[in-house]
Amino acid sequence: MPRIRTVPEKEATGLLAAEYETARRRAGRVYNIISIQSLNPPVLQASIRHYQALMLAPGPLDRPTREMLATVTSRELGCFY
Repeated sequence: MPRIRTVPEKEATGLLAAEYETARRRAGRVYNIISIQSLNPPVLQASIRHYQALMLAPGPLDRPTREMLATVTSRELGCFY
């Protein structure tokens, strides 16, 4: 099984530490989808902002519909997340 190196929460500094803290406040913990991007904090930050723009910004679809579309798409593609 492949192993992807990540930065543990206790070793995070700077931007990464800030993103980890934001994730903990938002979800109660740092999920793998966040930590897997930890070697490149600017990309992690951009990924989170992209997600927020897609899922939380005003638009023609409400949040439950967006979540449903993401869930169905992930299931069809065999994606755990």
